Amino acid sequence: SVKFSVNISILIVAVVIFLVVLHHNFLGLSDFLKRELSDSNPLGLQPVDFIPAVPQRLADERNDKEISVVIAASDERLGGAIAAMNSIYRNTKSNVVFHIVTLNDTVDHLRLWLSNTALKNLRYRILDFDPRVLEGKVQVDPQKADTLKPLTFARFYLPSLVPHAEKAIYVDDDIIVQDDILELYNTPLKPGHAAAFSDDCDSTTNKVAVRGAGNQYNYIGFLDYKKETIRKLAMKANTCSFNPGVFVANLTEWKLQNITKQLEKWMALNV
Repeated sequence: SVKFSVNISILIVAVVIFLVVLHHNFLGLSDFLKRELSDSNPLGLQPVDFIPAVPQRLADERNDKEISVVIAASDERLGGAIAAMNSIYRNTKSNVVFHIVTLNDTVDHLRLWLSNTALKNLRYRILDFDPRVLEGKVQVDPQKADTLKPLTFARFYLPSLVPHAEKAIYVDDDIIVQDDILELYNTPLKPGHAAAFSDDCDSTTNKVAVRGAGNQYNYIGFLDYKKETIRKLAMKANTCSFNPGVFVANLTEWKLQNITKQLEKWMALNV
C-alpha cells in the first residue's frame, strides 16, 4: 500500500508539472499573438500558416485584374450577345466584368437569359442606353424608322459606360472569342492612341478592287473624296478601313482627346 501511495503521488506531481508547463506555454503563445496582431495589422487579420499555399500552377493561371468588356444587346439579337459573352467567359481565367448596354424594354428579357443559363455566376452590369442622346445627330428615314439602331452608337460613349475603368474592350454581339480575352486586353497602345482596331481588309477583294469606288474595305467606299473636307484629312483613298466591331480603348486618352465630342461632330455633319 505504501508503494501504491508513492506511485499516486508521483503521478499527481507529474500531472501538476505538465499543467504548469502547458499554462506557461499558452500564456507565452497568447502574448506572442497579441504582439503580432497589434504590431502588424490594426484589424488583427493575419495569414493562417496551416492553410496550404495555393499551388504555383494555379497562382500563375489566376489573374485578379478587372477586365471591362462592353457589349451591346438588342432584343432581336439577344441570343448572339449571350453566345458572345459565353465564349469570353468560358475561355478566360481573368476577372472579366461585362457592361451590357441595352434598351429599357430588353432589360427583363436579358436578366432572364442570364439567370437561366450557365452564365448565372457572370459578373455584369446592365446599362440602359437612352436613345434621346442621339437626337439631332443621326438621320432618321421616316419611311424606314426601324433602320435606326440606337445601340449601334453606344460604343461612341464608352467612357460614360465604364466611367471608372482606365481601359476597356468593346465587342459586337456577333463575335465569338476562342482564346483568353486577356491577350486582347493586353494589346499595347502607343502614347497618344485612344484605341486599337484591326484592319477590315479582305486581301483578295482589296487587290482586285483597290481603285474601285464603293469597295467596302477601303476609305473610298465610305468617304467622298471629291469634297475638300475629306481631302484635307490626308487619308489615302485606297487605305484599308478598320473594323469597329472589336477594339481596345485607353479611356484616359479617349477623354483627353474628347473622342466622343469629335464623333458627335461627324455624326452631325453626316446629317
